[in-house]
Amino acid sequence: MPLQLAGFPTTPLELLSFLLSVATVWLNIRQSHWGWLFAIISSATYGLVFYGSRLYGDMGLQLVFITVSFFGWYQWLRGDDSHHQLPVTTLTSRGRWLMAVAWLIGFALLAWFLKSCTDTDVPNSDGFLTAGSLVGQLLLSRKKIENWHVWIIVDVLYVALYLHKHLVLTAVLYAVFVGMAVIGLRAWSGDAHTGGRRLALE
Repeated sequence: MPLQLAGFPTTPLELLSFLLSVATVWLNIRQSHWGWLFAIISSATYGLVFYGSRLYGDMGLQLVFITVSFFGWYQWLRGDDSHHQLPVTTLTSRGRWLMAVAWLIGFALLAWFLKSCTDTDVPNSDGFLTAGSLVGQLLLSRKKIENWHVWIIVDVLYVALYLHKHLVLTAVLYAVFVGMAVIGLRAWSGDAHTGGRRLALE
């Protein structure tokens, strides 16, 4: 059932997904493990939203997010090797190169799949942002500070994509995410400087 919220066209499912996603990022900034529970629920509801908009890469991404969220939840609860709270750390130069290469390979594979096997009209955009989101989620699960850099890039581009797909409320959500990612980067930077250890991406 369509709704109008502050002049934006939306649906109850998109609105619910919006609220759950904001809660997820807010809890991530605070390094609360409960953010992973909200991530699982919001990914499930957004998967349905994206299916209706023929954003199949994003729909499939939500299924991956659910799987990675269970992994991230376990990592945050387990902590480091001494079972203390998992610290905020940064990637080595090698880790950054691996991240960039993984993003490019993921983009190439996903764009090819979306062009060949679906009726999406935005295979390149969907593939690039889906691959980037996977990289960002993996870095988040290991509390790598670079996850916020990835999310800032991805979220800015998602605003344009969702406006193109007439998902206006979701575009607003990702604009909010850009600001929250900047806040998260600043908050985690302080933790990394005071207590984090520099580790390679595992």
